[in-house]
Amino acid sequence: VTITTRLLVSHLSGIRHYEKDITKVKEEKEKANRALKLTKSYQDKEQKEKEGKGIEKTDCVKQKKEHDSETKSRNSKPGRNDKEFEQEEYYLKEKFESVIESLKIFKNDPLFFKPGDQFLYSTYGFTLLSAVVERASGQKFTDYMLKMFRDLDMLSTVLDDNEAMIYNRARCYIYNKKGRLVNAPYVDNSYKWAGGGFLSSVGDLLKFGNALLYSYQAGQFKNRNSKLLPGYLKPGTVAMMWTPVPKTEVSWDRDGKYAMAWAVVEKNQQYGCCRQQRHYASHTGGAVGASSVLLILPEELDPEALGAWPAAPPRGVIVTIICNMQSVSLNSTALKIAREFDKEKRAQ
Repeated sequence: VTITTRLLVSHLSGIRHYEKDITKVKEEKEKANRALKLTKSYQDKEQKEKEGKGIEKTDCVKQKKEHDSETKSRNSKPGRNDKEFEQEEYYLKEKFESVIESLKIFKNDPLFFKPGDQFLYSTYGFTLLSAVVERASGQKFTDYMLKMFRDLDMLSTVLDDNEAMIYNRARCYIYNKKGRLVNAPYVDNSYKWAGGGFLSSVGDLLKFGNALLYSYQAGQFKNRNSKLLPGYLKPGTVAMMWTPVPKTEVSWDRDGKYAMAWAVVEKNQQYGCCRQQRHYASHTGGAVGASSVLLILPEELDPEALGAWPAAPPRGVIVTIICNMQSVSLNSTALKIAREFDKEKRAQ
């Protein structure tokens, strides 16, 4: 088979995640699909009830209970059992000296499916991607990334190295099996620098979001303001990164698709004065003792009015949340915050 970097960055490579048993992975996918169908069925019945179609309320309640039961294992809430964090490989304590060395964890394991056929979120896919970056750049992956963070002025973003003295490093927490708050166990993330091995701050993630949004929009302003500096990335590159990829899915927003290292919801409205989707890009993060999200809601620019606008990009709302608590669902909260700021801006 052939595995390309595009397949890796969109989680279509077939490389496993932490779960080694493909049967269990398939069972979880089927359970998630059933929950999604139940959600849609419940919402349809609820809508018909509002329209006076005579659907009994008890049926809706029963359907909702079945849906809640199905989705219990997928909801990321403090104190709730998150099956992903039951995997032993989340708690590795071995220190790896290079990303090439860390490939030994999974390099001899079979692929779960033919590359390009199915979506399976894989942290190890990004470990392989980091090895590609290392060989292509001729630099250690960690050195390459730290230089990039300096270029982006993200001076508080560093490797999650247990030995290093890191100013203001937060203590991380989890709920144990009895539902009590305890300190997160010791882990060494050197086996997955690319997939979850960096520490950052809210300020740095906002800078990262602003740099991407600026790059995305700069092309629309370049002919109207000669003093506008180029973006860190080309506008077409960010647009490509934020273009949904077929056969992908997103666990934290069923309206979304996975793109290139980002989850994306496209602009969509089927009926007038009815529900509409705004275009946004986001990604959540989950680690032992920590949760995070970065969400970018670009402003919808009117090309005809751009010349009259005095303000340059970035234009939109960026929300980031970092929580030193494991298994906290943050994307919906970030989206609500972004919409409130966007609503306020539109009202001005």
